[in-house]
Amino acid sequence: MHVSVIGSGYVGTVVGACLADLGHEVVAVDIDPELVDRLNAGEAPIHEPGLQERVDRTVGADGRLHATTDHAELRDTDVTVVAIQTPSREDGSIDLSAVEAATRDVGEVLADKDDYHLVVVKSTVLPGMVEERLVPALEEASGKREGVDFDVAVNPEFQAQGSAVADFLNPDKLVFGTAGFDAQSDAGPSRSADPNSDAVPDPDADAEPTADRALARLHELYAPVVEAADGDVPVVETGRREAAMVKYANNVFLASKISLINELGNVCKEYGVDSYEVADAIGLDERIGSEFLRSGVGWGGSCFPKDTDALRAGAREKGYEPELLDAVVGVNDRQPLRLLELLDRHVDVEDERVAVLGLAFKPDTDDVRGSRAKPVLRGLAERGAHPVAYDPQAAANMREEFPEVEYVDSAAAALESAVGALVVTDWPEFAALDEEFESMATPVVVDGRRIIENREGIVYEGLTW
Repeated sequence: MHVSVIGSGYVGTVVGACLADLGHEVVAVDIDPELVDRLNAGEAPIHEPGLQERVDRTVGADGRLHATTDHAELRDTDVTVVAIQTPSREDGSIDLSAVEAATRDVGEVLADKDDYHLVVVKSTVLPGMVEERLVPALEEASGKREGVDFDVAVNPEFQAQGSAVADFLNPDKLVFGTAGFDAQSDAGPSRSADPNSDAVPDPDADAEPTADRALARLHELYAPVVEAADGDVPVVETGRREAAMVKYANNVFLASKISLINELGNVCKEYGVDSYEVADAIGLDERIGSEFLRSGVGWGGSCFPKDTDALRAGAREKGYEPELLDAVVGVNDRQPLRLLELLDRHVDVEDERVAVLGLAFKPDTDDVRGSRAKPVLRGLAERGAHPVAYDPQAAANMREEFPEVEYVDSAAAALESAVGALVVTDWPEFAALDEEFESMATPVVVDGRRIIENREGIVYEGLTW
């Protein structure tokens, strides 16, 4: 297939490179000319395991993947995947403006296209936003009718940073949300937001039923993924609102699970109980499962905070108070503060060097969005400390927000003469630290990820154990 992907961030770049590597012809469309030039030069614009190898195989001589700033190139494609970020506003609601702008750009191109086109919304949007805002924008910009000239589907992504390539190629599930499954459509052609609009499709129009047509193209798009997994990939065919909610429910459930195990870990610490042994035991119950049961400093990243806040804000807009979700966020917000409080029990950090090990929100990424290191760095600044930070990948990104912090090139350099060390990200190399602690002024180690081995010669505090 010929595929266009709008947005070359974490999601769009992985989607485009993987689809091209699986045999599709892919054009990546982005408004940033520098990013486009980097991708065309064969450079993956983000750090993600397995991504650079796929860019190497598909950019250049092979030509299955190329990037452009010209939206007109999507005219020659069969499917357009919209993978634009939906950032949070101050009140937690999502900002849909960039997605709407991209949608209008797509509509303007579709105005001059004669054959059928499928627009796939992979951006994270709340239920109803596709029907109420994106479809009308497409119809207005194109002068065409959804369900007749084009279709819009919702296909949420479930790609965790640090394993995004593997997650795309070996998905737990594929979710296809189409208008034909929308509850209000009675499995018929979808309609625009205004029932009296001229853009309402004619049910007698000579066109394939929208559910069949859109689904057929989605199945064709993902056929190489399903085939590589020997067909063992569950495919959920549902309505667009349901597909949008699946994404939020998935992330908020996982965020809630982490906050719950962290709260249990906090209680375990008060009783002198090893919370990890408790987690190992309860994880054997198949109703609970062993994944996401490592208590620690909390969750971050671009998805969990944004999606949890958006669902809370959306629920309140509908008149519902999401008390449990508020508690999930409250527990997560407190964990970095507990890390600092444990350090305070052992040393006065005013005017002293404190090592901060790990800045990315998780290992195998350079992303600092939602990083638990940010409240840690702010807390150290409030205490008058001199933080010295190290991360294998994320220092440059964190420096943009915290330029006053001293950044060093190794964990050993961060530990040199420090009165304490705070472990925020569980990079595997931290597990190998040993004699490096001997260079500390006072060897107090507060471990937020249970990556450091408690050994003779250090004062060790686990956050929840």
